[in-house]
Amino acid sequence: MYLYLAGEDRYQDLPEPLKRSFGMPILVMQLELNSARKLARADVDAVMQSLTDQGYYLQMPPRLEPDLHFGD
Repeated sequence: MYLYLAGEDRYQDLPEPLKRSFGMPILVMQLELNSARKLARADVDAVMQSLTDQGYYLQMPPRLEPDLHFGD
């Protein structure tokens, strides 16, 4: 899971339930977002809107389903 924050020091502003379930944060990277930038698994406009409205955006991992082969 990834947690985008509006600022590096904004972790303390998160809701308590989110901080408890997320655990200790580790800064992975800093990004400058704009509408032309592509993100691998999130819509950049939705991320920017959430950062403006809430101060954070939580990106959950994709739901993976195994490709099972049962044979003939």
